[in-house]
Amino acid sequence: MHEYSLREYLALNEIVGPLFIIRNIHNVGYNEVVEVVDNEGRSRFGITLEVGKGYAVVQVLGGTSGMSLRNCKVQFKETPLMIGASEDMLGRVFDGIGNPLDDMPRPAYDEQLDVNGMAINPTARDYPKNIIETGISSIDVMNTLVRGQKLPIFSGSGLPHDMIAAQIVRQARVKNENFCVVFAAMGVKYDTARFFIKSFEESGVLDRVSVFLSLADAPSIERLLTPKLALTCAEYLAFKKGMHVLVIMTDMSNYCEALRELSTVRGEIPARKGYPGYLYSDLASIYERAGMIKGLPGSITQLPILTMPNDDITHPIPDLTGYITEGQIVLERELYSRGVYPPIAGLPSLSRLMKDNIGKGMTREDHPALASQLFAAYAHVKDIRALASIIGEEELTPLDLKYLKFGDEFEKRLLTQGYHERRTVEEGLDLGWDIVSILPREELVRVKAEELAKHYRSR
Repeated sequence: MHEYSLREYLALNEIVGPLFIIRNIHNVGYNEVVEVVDNEGRSRFGITLEVGKGYAVVQVLGGTSGMSLRNCKVQFKETPLMIGASEDMLGRVFDGIGNPLDDMPRPAYDEQLDVNGMAINPTARDYPKNIIETGISSIDVMNTLVRGQKLPIFSGSGLPHDMIAAQIVRQARVKNENFCVVFAAMGVKYDTARFFIKSFEESGVLDRVSVFLSLADAPSIERLLTPKLALTCAEYLAFKKGMHVLVIMTDMSNYCEALRELSTVRGEIPARKGYPGYLYSDLASIYERAGMIKGLPGSITQLPILTMPNDDITHPIPDLTGYITEGQIVLERELYSRGVYPPIAGLPSLSRLMKDNIGKGMTREDHPALASQLFAAYAHVKDIRALASIIGEEELTPLDLKYLKFGDEFEKRLLTQGYHERRTVEEGLDLGWDIVSILPREELVRVKAEELAKHYRSR
């Protein structure tokens, strides 16, 4: 036992917002749990955010209101923040720090796990393989989601990312495998939280979903803890119980705002847009908890959702997210204004792991060529629309007009899908062939002759 075994101190040196600073302390660890008892005997818990020679900065989960510098008893617990985990967490709703919100007792936990996650040797990681069907053709056909992948959704204020998230939770499937969803919402309003819960309950999928909700009025530290708790639950279900887990996190912009708020309170030197310089590494510590491990049957797939301020894809949050993740799904305001739901942009969106997990023996043998052809044709449509805005549509060639018709059908039939409409991959591919057949056969240069002979429909 070391010299300073009691680890209990009296009096604080400074209180700044939700933080306090305590000095003349010894052997304190980063991310260590702290119990604070104020002069009225009320107990609160906190986490050490920063440690140095003889001092520590502590974030109080319940806020510092009513605390005084004197007569506060501080006890360091010599352990990181832990969360209980079991399969009983499925079908339950928790707040951002793991307390039940559904008027039911705490589930029976099998074990306690560190919320900071498992340390995975990079050499033990397996390459993501096989797909998760979302039931949305613009994802399944054009930007396929792969088990073990991290594929963010870039949205904007007022766009229907919440509806898309709820639809994916309802519709997502993994063929012949044990599948569940962990849903984490950070900084959401009460009506949004109520929408999610009602959607899951009415569709009957809540039994395979574990929900973590941190409302907009919750302390900043809760928003920072919510994705960590959700991912810890996902790691248990995936790597201890062999399940394929889809983790949906919304809104990661609120997470980053909480990080910026705490950084400002701590007096740290800001980087881009006022965010801390460690924003990249902090986001990486979240996103890199997705994946598969060799020899273990389960997987963790992430769909983080973030809103881009002013629809700026170069903003630090989407910019850094794009460097860490394996593609992105971009929601387009122009499509949404024209009544397209879900308004998933055809060109900026991509899934970098898609090419290795579609085709014969995985989805359907014609999938890679058809998706490539649809992307190429739609890109040409964008060029023709730009040209038509200058010279007028009446000056276009008959072939250009066919491309315009293809573009309209592509947006109205393949991209557009009802909120309660679920399509299989096969149905999406058949629909894609029907639409691409608007174009002359000789224009479909990315498709093999035998696939054209089998699927092309002369119109």
